Amino acid sequence: MAKSDITGKRKLKGNHVSHSNIKTKRWQHINIQRKRVWVPEIGRFVSVKLTTRDIRTIDKIGFAAFAKRHGYKVPGLS
Repeated sequence: MAKSDITGKRKLKGNHVSHSNIKTKRWQHINIQRKRVWVPEIGRFVSVKLTTRDIRTIDKIGFAAFAKRHGYKVPGLS
C-alpha cells in the first residue's frame, strides 16, 4: 500500500459525483515519491517514501526537524 513512511498519509476514499448526481466510490491517491534525503547531522543519505508536500517541508525546515515533529526515529540521529 502506498503510504508515507514518516507521516503515515495514505489514499482517501470519496465519491465521484456525476452531472446527474449519481455517486460512485473512488480513491483519492497521494503523490508518493521514493526519495534519498541527505541528513547532514549523521552525514549520510536516508531513503524514505514521502509525499511531495513532505518533500517541500523537508526543504524548508530540514529532515531532522521534520522527523522529530512526526516522531520518526532515524538510526544514528539523536
